[in-house]
Amino acid sequence: MYYGAVATTETPAARPPGQQAQAQEAGRKRTDIAFLIAQLGAYAAERFGERAAALDFTRPQAGLLRLISREPGLSQQAVARRLGTPPSRLVALVDGLEQRGLIERRRNPGDRRNYALHPTAAGEQAMAALSQASLEHEQAISAPLTQAERAQLSKLLGKLAAAHGLVPGIHPGYRKLSEKESR
Repeated sequence: MYYGAVATTETPAARPPGQQAQAQEAGRKRTDIAFLIAQLGAYAAERFGERAAALDFTRPQAGLLRLISREPGLSQQAVARRLGTPPSRLVALVDGLEQRGLIERRRNPGDRRNYALHPTAAGEQAMAALSQASLEHEQAISAPLTQAERAQLSKLLGKLAAAHGLVPGIHPGYRKLSEKESR
């Protein structure tokens, strides 16, 4: 039987009437965290996507510009490794940001076979706009919480992310970046 986010093999009739509701509630408590994280993650990603689109960015483009802005000088191969995506999937994203004048490829003086990625002045301005949109997004998502609750939630979510090997600041969606999304 299925109760919202809870799958059980027991039928409600197998329990006395007073215990049926308790069993349902106890079952929900066991799985609420994972479901709520997934539900809020999908909601937050969609809302951020809308904010990024208003600035003429896809979510992958915004994340790539963020990484290049925070760590200028990485090679395209190093960026692909950090994002956990095949370098071939990254080419179109890098090309797109370069064509818009937001990033530039510079010869790597230490290894002339590689190009280092750097934000341009226009890229820094775009990143400032994306950062502002991100701040507004964070405030909107966490508006129902007090400052102390926000800090506690951030700490707990960070602990969960670290325990599951997630790279801070890197969305795991890059690992499965489709060809369509990389354009």
